Amino acid sequence: MKIVLVNYRYFITGGPERYLFNVKDLLEKEGHTVIPFSVKHKSNFPCDYEKYFASPIGRGDITFFSESDKTSIREIRKFFSRMFFSFEVRRNFGKLVSDTNPDLVYVLHYQNKLSPSFIGTAKRRNLPVVQRVSDFGHICANQLFYNYKLNSVCEKCLEGSKLNAVLYRCVYKSALYSLIKVSALKFHEFLRITSRIDAFVIPSRFTYSKLAAFGIPERKLNHIPSFFSDSINGKNSGNHEVKYGNFAMYVGRIEEEKGMMTLARAFEGTDMNLKIIGFSGTGYDIKMKEYLKDKTHKIEFCGKQPFEVISDYLNECAFTICPTECYDNFPNSVIESFAFKKAVVCTNIGSLKEMVEHNVTGLLYETHDHKTLREYCSRLFLNKEESIKMGIAGRKWIESELSESNHYNALISLFRKLMSKNNKSQSTSE
Repeated sequence: MKIVLVNYRYFITGGPERYLFNVKDLLEKEGHTVIPFSVKHKSNFPCDYEKYFASPIGRGDITFFSESDKTSIREIRKFFSRMFFSFEVRRNFGKLVSDTNPDLVYVLHYQNKLSPSFIGTAKRRNLPVVQRVSDFGHICANQLFYNYKLNSVCEKCLEGSKLNAVLYRCVYKSALYSLIKVSALKFHEFLRITSRIDAFVIPSRFTYSKLAAFGIPERKLNHIPSFFSDSINGKNSGNHEVKYGNFAMYVGRIEEEKGMMTLARAFEGTDMNLKIIGFSGTGYDIKMKEYLKDKTHKIEFCGKQPFEVISDYLNECAFTICPTECYDNFPNSVIESFAFKKAVVCTNIGSLKEMVEHNVTGLLYETHDHKTLREYCSRLFLNKEESIKMGIAGRKWIESELSESNHYNALISLFRKLMSKNNKSQSTSE
């Protein structure tokens, strides 16, 4: 089977891109041909199909909008046009399809940097289109169901008008940017984008429920969780010794909605060690450091790191923390923690309740509750045997529920069903 794999980045910035390369390796290992389609960027991994990629925004070194040159009208215009529709993307994708003759299109992320313009081309070529949903971009202007004014989860755009995003300045805390994004979403609704997508792959039941509430027919929704592989997580092979050091660890974006200030408050004034690996696209890491500047703490900011380095930390830490205060969608950081037999302390929100069983594979606490977070971290530091037991239970869970074979069989079964349906439809029309 030839599969076009669409994502707006062809380099790793977090969990979604790790899934991109993980699933690419998995499909190729099973004998399928994977044809990437993305945006040109200086950080891209080498790819034989890069000549088909869409041109970069700016100089090819921009990952987030906050890094763009706000004084460049051309750059800003291109950025916002990609939110709506791109004739260049449609043209390049059409050329790729003509030259490679694929069987199916598997879409990860396209909003903001590719636009949905390629979907119409795929449908005109009678190609099934499957999208894996790892955020709430079809429903929510900032894709997170998070309100920065209220500092909390917000579902106003699901329950009512998307103009709520403008009222609350949900995109880059700007009414103008929010209005542009809302306009793009309404334009995509006019184009009936979700109707033209044949099936959706949903990693978590929680996200499944939100898409169903949004109105996407449940016959199109397929709950297929992310997967774990020892070969992907390298150092955690069966014969590798996992260690339990004297520090806790956070891996991910350093942003308000990730619960980073709650995390800082939990560790300030204690002798507990915390290592934070990640980056901020908004400068929130600077805000955290300013908050901690005159306080007693043992928090170390390790910056953005490649997964090879992250895996070293995962192998050495006592446990990990996922303090998110928005709806994370089956985060890879939890899977990777369990891969290294480490317990997870996390908020009792969204899909995390599906991943972490309280007192079995980790500990769950309410959002913003830094006192309980502090108590749980202290508990695991003081009770090493309990922490190890939880981590081992987490490892067993992913081996059982999130295996490569489970993911592959469910995914390829869906692909074949859609291809068969398309072929029958095409034969009938002829």
